[in-house]
Amino acid sequence: MGRLDGKIAIVTGAASGIGKATVELFRSEGATVVGADVSDGAEMRCDAGCEDEVKRLVEGVVAQHGGLDIFFANAGVSGGFASIAEQSADDWAEILRINLIGPFLAIKYAGPAIAKRGGGSIVCTASVAGLRSGAGGAAYSASKAGVINLVQTAAQQLSGSGVRVNAICPGLIETGMTRPIYDLARAKGAESRIGELNPLGRGGGPEEIAKAALFLASDESSYVNGAALVVDGGLSSSHPTARRFDLRML
Repeated sequence: MGRLDGKIAIVTGAASGIGKATVELFRSEGATVVGADVSDGAEMRCDAGCEDEVKRLVEGVVAQHGGLDIFFANAGVSGGFASIAEQSADDWAEILRINLIGPFLAIKYAGPAIAKRGGGSIVCTASVAGLRSGAGGAAYSASKAGVINLVQTAAQQLSGSGVRVNAICPGLIETGMTRPIYDLARAKGAESRIGELNPLGRGGGPEEIAKAALFLASDESSYVNGAALVVDGGLSSSHPTARRFDLRML
């Protein structure tokens, strides 16, 4: 018997990395899963930051499968590591559109649909970069901090609906988004240094985040709501970082 038997789920950012691993795990646990992405490799094409497309995604799944129990708002972009001085307002707007407005839209449209089934779970991918500085670019970090606050606010606003809203804060995970970091380290023969600031001394795998998503999606987390579950091997216990003064900010 699977932990998600009879459940209907949507996963965004499903074509690769964490999303793909989660789709596979949810299905292995008995769920009917619709994977959505802007890239090839998912059942449905959906821009997670476009309101019309998210609305159409939720309505389509409800119409085809009879309801919705789980929405994993996982789609996101890194935005790179450019400094605040190097980024434009347009850069920030696009990163926030996908990383923060995307989860907002998931909650807005999936919340009522899940409530009609008597309750369920919305899970949003945040990041340890949203907890404090030193783990991502400025726009990315700000967007993920917004996700953490968003799930807290949404959990309150959905009081009494039976819909739980939580976030996952991954640390360094090998995905398409982080592949340049891994590729550069391997090219320099420094693969063993990946994750060296982490108490576990390694990066994580997509399947490790998928397991956290499974916990939050399942009834095993029935009393977890408005929380940010950190899955980073201990990285955020310190977030060591070198402080540099950027003259371009003057």
